[in-house]
Amino acid sequence: MQNLVHGIKNKVVVITGASSGIGEATAVMLAERGAKVVLGARGLDRLEALARRIAGAGGEVAYAQTDVRRREDLTSLVNLACERYGKLDVLINNAGIGPISPLDDLRVEDWEDMIDINIKGVLYGIAAALPVFRKQGFGHFVNTASTAGIIVKPNMAVYAGTKFAVRAISEGLRQEAGDKLRVTIISPGFVNTNFTEFMTSPKMKIQIRDSMDKMGISPTRSPEPSCSRSSSPPMLTWARLLSVPRRRVSPSQTGD
Repeated sequence: MQNLVHGIKNKVVVITGASSGIGEATAVMLAERGAKVVLGARGLDRLEALARRIAGAGGEVAYAQTDVRRREDLTSLVNLACERYGKLDVLINNAGIGPISPLDDLRVEDWEDMIDINIKGVLYGIAAALPVFRKQGFGHFVNTASTAGIIVKPNMAVYAGTKFAVRAISEGLRQEAGDKLRVTIISPGFVNTNFTEFMTSPKMKIQIRDSMDKMGISPTRSPEPSCSRSSSPPMLTWARLLSVPRRRVSPSQTGD
């Protein structure tokens, strides 16, 4: 643990989608371990409350209202980190939404939102941070994908497509990055967050909320891979991390 804390201490980390769920938990955990966190999210009230919580616990934090659909917002967030702290060590592209539904529902606006946030938001983050990383000669991208980017399930076609895209973009980035930059993909399974907040299908919202309550991973556990990779040795340039719920086995299945 001491080596892990030493590796994170004084790192400057930008996190998108930071006001709730995995982003919030990651921000708190990194700040507790000595990182200087720069937070971006659309929900300004929640973002301000999180920043006060981190600062109140003695952490270093900056924040800006950020809509990852707007390239200029990502540029401003990265610039905030560099102006405030003089460098950028890690960009965690975490912002994402999942208003899943059957394709037959033709919720085309939801499809467009997922593409704009889940794919273009990651690309805009890369566009903002990559020149900074190249100039510095170091930097680490951590891109949040999903197990849906590995296995496609019914009702998740478009969402899964966006997460497959994140994996493909990250792989291409890794191939082009060279030996001074690092790239990590985090692929969480069901995490008990506000994932259903942006769902427009009432039926799917109830179904997913029920599944989360039964088997969702706590968001306080999900940031552990992001934190460990933020402190990993420089020679590690690429990693794929999978985070899934433990399978719950009934007594009848164990033979007891």
